[in-house]
Amino acid sequence: MQEGKRQKQIAGLLNEELNDIFQRLGLSMLDGGMVSISGVKITPDLLEARIYLSFFQVKDAAAALKKVEDRSWEIKKELTARVAKQLRRMPELRFYTDDTLDHVFKMEDLFRQIKKDEEGSAQ
Repeated sequence: MQEGKRQKQIAGLLNEELNDIFQRLGLSMLDGGMVSISGVKITPDLLEARIYLSFFQVKDAAAALKKVEDRSWEIKKELTARVAKQLRRMPELRFYTDDTLDHVFKMEDLFRQIKKDEEGSAQ
């Protein structure tokens, strides 16, 4: 099902505010790596926000996700203060790992390997 206009507006607003909150709370740098919000999806009933986090050079993504989840009450409190006038009800925040970056790196390695094999067989 396609996202509605209001869902996209809320997702954009939350994404923008969450990026700022992560910077302010020091959550954008965890375990020597970088954490970024790769996307926000809102359920059609506007009661749940699914926040997808991308971890770059983080040693343990699961532990980093746990750290973010442990501070979710603090994140939600600040987010509510920022967007209270634009939303009737604050959606429940759910954090997920976005592993798209891992797939990109794996694909690049595969392409590099294929190219190397082709160059080796051409000689």
